[in-house]
Amino acid sequence: MADWFVGKILDKIINTILDKIINTSFDNLHDQHRRQTGMKEELERLRENHLKIQAVVSAYTRAQITDRNPALNRWMWQVRDAIDEADDVLDDFEYMKLEEEQQEQIRRNTEKTKVRSAGTGFFSGIFSKNRKGNERPLKIDPNLERLEAAVKKLDKVSDEVSTFLHLIENAKQEQQELELKLYRDRETGCLPKNDLIGRRKEKDFVMQWLRKPTNKDPNHTLYKNISLLSIVGHGGMGKTTLLQHIYEDLKEKFELKMWVCVSNDFDAKKVIADMLECLKKERPRLDSLAAFQESLKFEVQFKKFLLVLDDIWEEDMSKWENVLSPLTRGSFGSKILITTRMDTVASAIAKVIKTKMKTLRIKGLEEHVCLKLLNTHAFAGVENLGAHKKLTDIASSIVKKLSGSPLAAKVIGGVLNSNLNESFWMEILESNVLKVEPEPGCNNILPILSLSFTFLPQPLQNCLAFCGIFPQDHEFDKDDLVRMWIALGFIQESSIEGETLEDNGGRYFDDLVRKSFFVEFQDDERVYYKMHDLLHDLAQSISSEECYRFVGDNVSSFRLPKTIRHLFVETENLEVLRMIKDVKSLHSLFLTSQIHVQYFTEMLTDIFKESRSIRLLFIHCRWQKKTSEAIKNLRHLRYLNLTADLTQMPRSLSTALLSSGSQRSKNGKEYFFDSFPDSSFLQSEGANFGLLPPISPVRNNRRKSPPLGKPPYSLPIMTENFSAFLLCSVRRTASLASNSSAK
Repeated sequence: MADWFVGKILDKIINTILDKIINTSFDNLHDQHRRQTGMKEELERLRENHLKIQAVVSAYTRAQITDRNPALNRWMWQVRDAIDEADDVLDDFEYMKLEEEQQEQIRRNTEKTKVRSAGTGFFSGIFSKNRKGNERPLKIDPNLERLEAAVKKLDKVSDEVSTFLHLIENAKQEQQELELKLYRDRETGCLPKNDLIGRRKEKDFVMQWLRKPTNKDPNHTLYKNISLLSIVGHGGMGKTTLLQHIYEDLKEKFELKMWVCVSNDFDAKKVIADMLECLKKERPRLDSLAAFQESLKFEVQFKKFLLVLDDIWEEDMSKWENVLSPLTRGSFGSKILITTRMDTVASAIAKVIKTKMKTLRIKGLEEHVCLKLLNTHAFAGVENLGAHKKLTDIASSIVKKLSGSPLAAKVIGGVLNSNLNESFWMEILESNVLKVEPEPGCNNILPILSLSFTFLPQPLQNCLAFCGIFPQDHEFDKDDLVRMWIALGFIQESSIEGETLEDNGGRYFDDLVRKSFFVEFQDDERVYYKMHDLLHDLAQSISSEECYRFVGDNVSSFRLPKTIRHLFVETENLEVLRMIKDVKSLHSLFLTSQIHVQYFTEMLTDIFKESRSIRLLFIHCRWQKKTSEAIKNLRHLRYLNLTADLTQMPRSLSTALLSSGSQRSKNGKEYFFDSFPDSSFLQSEGANFGLLPPISPVRNNRRKSPPLGKPPYSLPIMTENFSAFLLCSVRRTASLASNSSAK
């Protein structure tokens, strides 16, 4: 599963970053020096191989079989590494451009009478010319040499794509087989397979709704005879099982009853054909959509019906209008029950029916009910349960990991039943429940849950998978998480004019909430969000080759894969911290430790010197007084969050604070930029910095101090190596205020 996600990430990178590398290099590296000839040939080969790479990665991403082809998986990671390296070089050029603009602005302000002789193009800082007389040999900048080396590496890796081209046809066939198997595995019938344990309240609620007459709305003439109830919940929560028992036990009088498993393979004609087969007990032999609609309309006309649409994923209202429009001829009191994982689906169908959305949300079973279900399967066939006291105690511990999921209880219970040995049960207790292999004939938990992830648009997949790096039960702040996504390049530019990346990122987050990946909570002070435990485990499993979280002090268990891009470490062991510098390709680092300040600063210096691709940096060290000056090496940094007792900011961040200015935020509040009288020493009780993507600073002549006690305020930061805006939330102590006033 993790290998498949690597393909999804690489697919996105190839479609965006590789294009950028090729096009930018071609546009800016004209025939200015002979040594570029080889590089141009390599770029031509890259352009030629681009579509081949894209075809191989896309095919195997869809087929989800890279784990069965280790050579392909290794090659995909080599491509990923080479593209990341080249992207870092291009990112450096963008910083050079910002620096160049700043230097030009300074020159214009201080030397108004002088005419700038150098160009201001994207690569103008790379080449120098003698404009007096003949041009002398061009001087090659080290950054150009880095770009040349990165392109050569990428060319070498991409040239191996030919090795895998013959596999594309096999991948297409396997994809078709996978989709067919997925549909067959997901298909449900109307008859229950097991006893219904728990869910008494939910069953009573649905039964009462079925007995109630349809609410007539004089304003709605088309669907006035039909009521809709949506059963919404995560995969494996027992939505289908609940409706199977209701469908079987139903005593209310419906002239027609239809059960259709829609699943992921939506087709309007197929859904209608399934309805007709339920009614006529034979498959209709029709071709056109109109013929299917007319046949269904004839069957339901003037009759009270119950329709169950199970396992719906399709959100397109126009497609559902084709399916549901024939049902308008049904009699008063007709009912439609649907099951889905997503509120967006329930909302779409409610809009088609033109009724207010009515939802029954299915949550996890209470722990004692889930334990009863687990024991039913774990001790199936066991006559003397009292003889297994130790096993029942272990089961009580296992059930706490199942998050109330009936599917998990059933699968894990079946596995436990296969071996009534205490050591085996302890092994299951200590394992990841998503990765436990089920007994033959039983569904696995991971594929069922992963369907929710598979049906997300690719940008949302990247955002959600990254969240697996956080601990279970983590309280997410929407705005902060969106800033992290922006810093890591997960948010696409909006097609709507005037919309910012934050606007689009906020829409990504809202979509994930509507699709039930995040649940909203609220207390007296704030609104925050959490992920369901099993969905968090899913995100962690999917991103395991990209994201790694370590909590503890045992060095031997701290084994970092070379592919890691995002790292979360909470430890008091200095040896663990020192190992972080060996991961050269980190894009984000979350670091929590309370070790001795001196050692911690030294360790940060090593990391900042070696892991220079970091975009997102989160450090929590309560005793930290200052941050390493080596932070200036992080030229790609986009987000910085420091929680510490800082008395001194790095001079590489603070000594070049620009003259004051202001910028109006999208919510209308105005934040002021300010250069402090003593900007090297920023005393505070705590500091919290969020770094946004670089933009050119706005200048004016007003000098106003940032409003004390009213964070956030913004500081434009310019260092030797990068220019960016820091969105700061800083509580300044009384000592700083008094020092400032004294000055």
